[in-house]
Amino acid sequence: MSITFDHAAQVVPDIAEAVAWYQRVLPDVRVLHQDATWAFIEAGGAKLAFVVKDQHPGHLAWRVDDAELERLAAEHGKQIKPHRDGTRSFYLEAPGGQGVEIISYTGSVWESEGK
Repeated sequence: MSITFDHAAQVVPDIAEAVAWYQRVLPDVRVLHQDATWAFIEAGGAKLAFVVKDQHPGHLAWRVDDAELERLAAEHGKQIKPHRDGTRSFYLEAPGGQGVEIISYTGSVWESEGK
């Protein structure tokens, strides 16, 4: 089993405002994706996602391969859902209400970049 920390996601009221703030405050922010409902940035070796309420919960994400995603989803009785970027994942709730995403990049726009 191989698992890698992938990103943290924060629910924000305005995606563009969140991206602009991080670009102003932190040096060398790289915008990996941005639209009206979701953004993905990389800064200082960390990846952050900004999401809007009701589309994704705030969460911490760990990346696994497809086989491990399938195994873990079955173990936890969760349905794997595809995302618009080709990733597939499911969410768990950790103690204290923290969202946890288990995600696979296989077949996604991020697969070849190793992101």
